Amino acid sequence: MKYRTALLSSVLAGLTLTSAAAHADSLSEIQSRGMIRIAVPQDFPPFGSVDTDMSVKGLDIDVATLIAKSIGVKLDLVPVTSANRIAYLQTHKVDLAISTLGKNAEREKVIAFSQAYSPFNNAVYGAASLKVTGPADLAGQTIGVARSTFEDLQLTATAPATAVIKRYDDNNGMISAYLAGQVQLVGTGDFVANAIAARNPPNKPVEKYVLHESACYVGLNKNEAPLLAKVNTALTAAKKDGALNAIVQKWLHVPMSRTMATTYE
Repeated sequence: MKYRTALLSSVLAGLTLTSAAAHADSLSEIQSRGMIRIAVPQDFPPFGSVDTDMSVKGLDIDVATLIAKSIGVKLDLVPVTSANRIAYLQTHKVDLAISTLGKNAEREKVIAFSQAYSPFNNAVYGAASLKVTGPADLAGQTIGVARSTFEDLQLTATAPATAVIKRYDDNNGMISAYLAGQVQLVGTGDFVANAIAARNPPNKPVEKYVLHESACYVGLNKNEAPLLAKVNTALTAAKKDGALNAIVQKWLHVPMSRTMATTYE
């Protein structure tokens, strides 16, 4: 009986090690498969949105295309929301997440990040008539956010207890709520605020205060050094030859050099 127990333990340990090894070198698996699966946004223009032909387009899609080309494999785009993009990584439904991911200490506990590939600033926005200059002024206010985004995390940590934070499954839900007057303030990226202003100029949101000056990073599972190195090599080359700057200019209309004071990593 002791022998059987020891044997079973040995087999289970071996299976655990084999399973871990299967995901320890995702780059080899990707190259063997001949395809990389990348999570991208579908509700967050200009980073990712659905076109009239039902394909996704945007800055993150172009960066995903650039990385797949650099690795030399086909690209499988997997549309995600801000709420499930990290879960898709952790359950190995995708190999990478290029979906406006900001980097913070909490996220770094569960996934790894590449070097930055795009600027992205987060702030609180609302009607010009509202006097909000910092977290304390959110007392008694209702503010909308897309669930599980960096803005959601920041406001949850800093807003007063009397502030009401309404969480929506995606940015479209948050935008609709603001335009319908269901929330007076939104916590979001500057490009989302510009998109709201374009849809309804009389009710355009005005920046109240900056939550965080940030950037976007490629997300991947931990302990995947070969894949991380490959992604960083692709991004560094694209920064040096101007390809990444061209993508940022195309979608955000600002040069990387002016908005991202970063060296090649």
